[in-house]
Amino acid sequence: MGTLTEEIFSRKVGRTVEQGETVVVDVDRVMSHDTTTPLAIQAFRKLSQQNGGRVFNSQRSHIVFDHIIPASTIAAATLQRDIRTFAREQDISILQEGICHQVMPERGYVIPGDIIVGADSHTCTYGALGAFATGMGSTDIGVAYATGRAWFRIPSTINVRLTGTLFPGVYTKDVTFEIVRRIGVDGANYRAIEYTGELIERISVSERLTLCNMAIEMGGKAGLVAPDATTQAWLRGRTDREYPMLRPHNPSYERIVEIDASTLQPMIACPPDVNNVVPIEAVEHVKIDQVFLGTCTNGRLVDLAIAASILQGKTIHPETRMVVIPASREVYLEAMRLGYLETFTRAGASVGTPGCGPCIGRHYGVLAPGERALTTMNRNFTGRMGDPTAEIYLGSPAAVAATALTGHITDPRNYL
Repeated sequence: MGTLTEEIFSRKVGRTVEQGETVVVDVDRVMSHDTTTPLAIQAFRKLSQQNGGRVFNSQRSHIVFDHIIPASTIAAATLQRDIRTFAREQDISILQEGICHQVMPERGYVIPGDIIVGADSHTCTYGALGAFATGMGSTDIGVAYATGRAWFRIPSTINVRLTGTLFPGVYTKDVTFEIVRRIGVDGANYRAIEYTGELIERISVSERLTLCNMAIEMGGKAGLVAPDATTQAWLRGRTDREYPMLRPHNPSYERIVEIDASTLQPMIACPPDVNNVVPIEAVEHVKIDQVFLGTCTNGRLVDLAIAASILQGKTIHPETRMVVIPASREVYLEAMRLGYLETFTRAGASVGTPGCGPCIGRHYGVLAPGERALTTMNRNFTGRMGDPTAEIYLGSPAAVAATALTGHITDPRNYL
C-alpha cells in the first residue's frame, strides 16, 4: 500500500517496498540519444564482456537521434556515424523521427507500470502514462544497456493536487510555472511528484506530458499521473502489451501542494531560473528577437493548434523571428494535414525538422549576444540557446504566438 511510485516498484520487485529503501530492478526500456550515447557506449564496452558484448535486449534498447539532427557540424556527424556503427553491431534500430520523449510514448514503448531509464533528464516525461521513468548519467545507462538492470532508492513523493478550471488564455504550461514557483527549482530533489486532482482527470495525455516533463525542473526524480480511461484511449492502437491500471493506495505523501487552476493567469518564467515566475502583464514591455515553438514540453499537436489559431491569416512582427519545430514526425504530418504548417510558414515562421532544435543551442535558431527569446522550452538557463548574454523567457504556445505578432511579450488573451 503506498504512493504510485511504491506501487510500481512493489509490483516489479514482487514484494512491498517503501520510500527510502534501495532496490535493484529489471528495467523495461533503456534509452539514449545522439549526444549521450557515445559515453554510454564506453561504459557498455567495459562491462559487456560478461555477456558476449551484447546489449541485454536489442528490442528494449533505444537510441534516438534528436538533439543535433540533421547533423550541424563535422563533429556531430562523426558522433552519429560512430553510433550507427554500434547500433548495427547490436541490432538496435535508431529512431530518427523526432524528440525521444515524444517518440518513445508514440511508439508504444511506454505503458503504465513500466520502469524506464534514459540518458536525458526529461525522461521523467513518460510518467504521464503511469510509468516510473527517470534520467540517468551515461555511465549508468551503459550499465543498463549491458545488464537490463538499475538500482534505485525509492523516493518520497510530493503530491501536487490540481483543482479548478483553466480559463481561456491559461494553459497547462502556466500551471507548471505555478507549480515550480511554489516548490522551487530544488524543492523536489530526489522526490517523485504525483499529479492528482479533478484538473488532471480532465486534461489530455499531451497536457499531462507537459506537467511530468517539468518535474525535473524542481529536482524531481520522476513525475507521475495514475493511468485512467484517458490513458487507455491514448494507448489504444499504440501497444498490444497488457498493463496494470495501478493507483496509489493509502499513500503517505511527504507534502501536498494544492493549486486551484481557476485562480491562475498567463505566466512567464524570466531568466535565468524557471522559478522566476511573474504574471505576463508584468513583462509585456520586454522586446523579443526570437520566439520558439516546440520541444519535448510543448511541441505536440495541441500546442501547434493553439499557436496556429492565433497566427491564422496574420504576419509576424518584422523585427521578430519565429522558429517552429514539431516534436515528432507523427506530429509534423498531422500538422501538415491540418494546415498548421502552412499557417506558420505564411505568417513568416521557419518550420524545422522534428527534433530538439534550438532548445540546446546547437543549431536552427541560436541566439546572438544580447538577444532575447520567448520559447515553450522547459529551461531558461544562461547560455542554453547560444550566447551567454542572451536572455530566455518561457511561456505557453499561445503567449509565444501572440508575442510573434507584436515583437514584445504579449498576453495571448488579447488574441483569443
